[in-house]
Amino acid sequence: MSQYSDEARLARLGYKQEFKRHFTPLEVFGISFSIIGIFPSIASVLVYALPNGGPVALVWGWALCAFFLMFITMALAELGSAAPTSGGLYYWSHKYAPPKWKNFLSWICAYSNTMGNIASVASTDWGFAVQLLAAVSIGSNMSYVPTTAHIYGVYAAVLVCHGFVASMATRALARLQIVFIALNVLLCLAIIIALPAATPSEFKNPASYAFGGFDNMYGWPNGFAFILSFLAPLWSIGAFDSSLHMSEEATNASIAVPWAMMGACAIGGVLGWAINVAIAFCMGNDIDTIMANPIGQPMATIFFDSFGQRGTLAIWSIVVFMQFLMGADMAATCSRQIFAFSRDGGLPFSRYLYRMHPWTQTPVTCVWFACGASLLLGLLAFAGPAAIGAIFSLVPTGQFVAYSIPIACRFFGGAEWVPGPFTLGRWGFPVAVIALLWMAFSIVILLFPTTPTVVSADMNYTALVLGGWLLLCVAYYFLPVYGGVHWFTGPVRTVDDAAARDDSSESVDGLPEQEKYAQEKYAQE
Repeated sequence: MSQYSDEARLARLGYKQEFKRHFTPLEVFGISFSIIGIFPSIASVLVYALPNGGPVALVWGWALCAFFLMFITMALAELGSAAPTSGGLYYWSHKYAPPKWKNFLSWICAYSNTMGNIASVASTDWGFAVQLLAAVSIGSNMSYVPTTAHIYGVYAAVLVCHGFVASMATRALARLQIVFIALNVLLCLAIIIALPAATPSEFKNPASYAFGGFDNMYGWPNGFAFILSFLAPLWSIGAFDSSLHMSEEATNASIAVPWAMMGACAIGGVLGWAINVAIAFCMGNDIDTIMANPIGQPMATIFFDSFGQRGTLAIWSIVVFMQFLMGADMAATCSRQIFAFSRDGGLPFSRYLYRMHPWTQTPVTCVWFACGASLLLGLLAFAGPAAIGAIFSLVPTGQFVAYSIPIACRFFGGAEWVPGPFTLGRWGFPVAVIALLWMAFSIVILLFPTTPTVVSADMNYTALVLGGWLLLCVAYYFLPVYGGVHWFTGPVRTVDDAAARDDSSESVDGLPEQEKYAQEKYAQE
C-alpha cells in the first residue's frame, strides 16, 4: 500500500498529512515492543511483585494479566484499524459516543490518555535513574547509597536527553526500531539462558517454590496480596497502544498498527513469562533480604547473587541502556498524542504546542512539553517511596480510563460502525466486554495502599493524583466563559470536505477493496 493510500484514509478522517510516513510495519511493531521493554520493565517493577506473592506473583500473576491484556489489545486494534490517527482514543470516543456526550467523553478520554502517557515517560525514566544508580552502588561495593535527590537529578538529566532523542526526524527514529527489537530479544534470551547457568546452587529454588511459593510482606490476605502484585505486569505490558499514536507516521497504518499492537503484547507476554520463571528459579527464597539490600534494586540484587560484581555490571549496563531506549520511544509516543490533542485545540496553549519543526518535521514543542510535565510529576518522589509508586500506578489507571471510553462507546454509543481491514467480527462484543470488566477491576485494585494499616508513608497517591487531575479536567471543561464546554467540539478538520471526498474516491493499491471485504465480512456475521 502506498503512502498516498494512508494520506487518503487520513483525509477521510478529517486531517491533512503533516508527519512523514517513514515507519514500516516492522518498525511500528518496534515502537510498542521497545516501550514494553520486557526485561528492563520487569526489573523496574519487580519491587511491586516480590512482596505481594513472590514466585506466585511473578509467574502466575504475569500470566493472568498478559491473558486479559490481550483482550484490551484486540479491542483497541479493531478501532485502530478503522480509524488510524495519532489522537486515537479520544478521536474514537467522539466518533462513536452518543451525540449529547461526544465532546465531554472525548475531552475526558484525551486528558486521561495525556496523563497516562506523561506518567509512562516519568515512570520509565525514574526506573532508568534507579537502575543507573544501582550500578554505581554495585561498583562501589555498596558503599554508595543513592538518595532521593540523587535519583531525581539523574531523572532530570535523562529527561533532557530523551527530549533531544525524541525530537529527531521521523526517518531516524524509525530506523532505530530495528536495533531496539534485536537488542530486546537478545537480552531476553540471554537472561533466560545465562541466569540459570550462572546462579550458585544456594540461590536455586526447586520447582515447588518457583511455581507455588508465596511470600507476603505487607499484611494483606494472601489472595488480595496476589491481586495487588498485578501492578508489575500491567505496567510492563501496558504500553502496547504506543503504535496507535504513531499511526500518522506509519505506512499501511490500518493493517500495520493493529498487528503491531497485538504482536507486541503477545510476544512481550510470552517472553516476559519465561523471564519471570527464570527469576523465580534463581532468586533464592529470602525475599526480605532482596528487598532490604543496600543496592536498592531487587533485580540488581538477584543478579549480584548470581553473577557477582563484574558479571552484574556487564549485564546491568545493557539493561540500563535498554531502559534508556524505552524512555526515548515513550517520549516520542507521548509527544504525538499531545500534538494530536493540540491540533484539535484541547490543551491549554494549543496554538503553541501544535507546531511542526521545519527541519525535523516532528512536534518538538510537544516533546519538550511531555518532558517538562514528567519532570514536575517526578517531584512526587520527595513525598516518599509510596508517592513515587503512584507514578507507576498512574500508567495503567490513567490509560485504562482512556481505553474504556472508546471501547464502550463503540458498542453502546449507537453510532454506525464501519470496520477497517482488521476486524474481530462477531467476537468484537465479547472481547470488548471482557476488556472493560478487566480494566474496571484493575483500576479499583490499583488504588489500594501498600498495607492494610494506612499511614502517610504507605498511602497510595494514585487516587489523589488521578482523581485530582480528572477533577481539574472536569472543572476546566465546565468553567464559565472559558471552559471547554463553550468551545471544544472534538476533532477539528484540517482538510476541507471537497478534498476529503476527492481522496476517498481514489482507488489506490487496493485500499477500497480491503475495506469493502472487511465491511462485507462484518455485515455477513
